[in-house]
Amino acid sequence: MKKTDLEKFKALKIVTQMKQAAPPERFAQGSALPADRRERRRLERERGLVPFAVKLDGELVRRLRALAAERGVELNELVEELLKKGLEG
Repeated sequence: MKKTDLEKFKALKIVTQMKQAAPPERFAQGSALPADRRERRRLERERGLVPFAVKLDGELVRRLRALAAERGVELNELVEELLKKGLEG
């Protein structure tokens, strides 16, 4: 095996280690902790929530986000409220 091949393997090993390592705390401030998706999904199911993906126009999404920020609520809450009003009326 050539010296250059050995160096390539060393570099590949270092790159792999860097990809797997979590960012330092001083940069991420706690983001190194993995989100427990299973637990969050379980809690959402207990609350009766169902994931529902839709595709919307970009301008509409911007308006929804702005309205949610203006009201100080989460986007999910705002969309739920608007859908209920639309279905009732």
